[in-house]
Amino acid sequence: MDIFHKTEALLKEIGEAVIPSSEVLELFRIRFLGTKNVLKDVFAEMKNIPSDRKKEFGQLINSVKLAAEERYASEKDKFESTVSSSTEQLDLTLPGDVITVGARHPIQLVRNRIIEIFKRLGFAVEENREIEDDWHNFTALNMPEDHPARDMQDTFFVNFNPDIVLRTHTSSVQVRVMENQKPPIRILSPGRVYRNETISARSHCFFHQIEGLYIDEKVSFADLLQTLDFFAKEFFGKDIKIKVRPSYFPFTEPSAEVDVTCFICAGKGCNVCKYSGWVEILGCGMVDPKVLENCNIDSKKYSGFAFGMGVERITMLKYQIKDIRLLSENDTRFLEQFKSAM
Repeated sequence: MDIFHKTEALLKEIGEAVIPSSEVLELFRIRFLGTKNVLKDVFAEMKNIPSDRKKEFGQLINSVKLAAEERYASEKDKFESTVSSSTEQLDLTLPGDVITVGARHPIQLVRNRIIEIFKRLGFAVEENREIEDDWHNFTALNMPEDHPARDMQDTFFVNFNPDIVLRTHTSSVQVRVMENQKPPIRILSPGRVYRNETISARSHCFFHQIEGLYIDEKVSFADLLQTLDFFAKEFFGKDIKIKVRPSYFPFTEPSAEVDVTCFICAGKGCNVCKYSGWVEILGCGMVDPKVLENCNIDSKKYSGFAFGMGVERITMLKYQIKDIRLLSENDTRFLEQFKSAM
């Protein structure tokens, strides 16, 4: 087939092409009008056409190109008018698709509520790194390298470097603040912490803490109890009472654990409080003078208290959640329960 016949065949193909959809129309456009269309090869044959037929050949090529443009424009108009007609037939009074509204995570709800309560007492929020050095995570908190208290917290070490760890508590934030800020200090340090524990219904390898620190002149244990009593009543209800039990933490002396009257059974006894009428919520104590001295704070002039609570524990108690793993599995069926919470 000579080039004239080939070009005429293309013209016939354009006229007879079946274009049932916009996708086929796009293929048509690419073949005849795209940057690498079939007419380019035909144009390249112009140099081989005898001089007396070049004009005839040029007119033939132009007619092919014009036919392709007209066919494409015509088919495009058909599809656009069809879409427009379909749109006009839509019943715009019908209800739209349901948009699922998200909600804050229960841990975030509890965290925000705790912070809001303590902010009313003048506590400022301080956050810092989750990868810590040994000094800020242990040694400055009265836990030297050979201290048995280190065994209380199974630690994740980073790159097998015994000096770099994933923080085991947010007390490290308090150390950094005490090193860089002169008293009075009144802060909350919320954040995620890590411990090398077996994951189960009651424990996880990561969880969230909120710790508080208050340092000033003449701060007493009575100030600590008043602060925690205020928090308990604001968070759990005005009828809640607190009970303090002696305990041990290496960075506070004296140390205590705080229980509240069970807010589920009002102290009468239930499975949540194990029929004792009391629920443990946090640990606390007076900051050990050694910790103050480690942070260059005069322990003879200043005293302070500290407290800390697990946000997951408070969340599980408040909403009667029996498995801590539910809080990190992102199951929307579980999370949807908290849309109207708090």
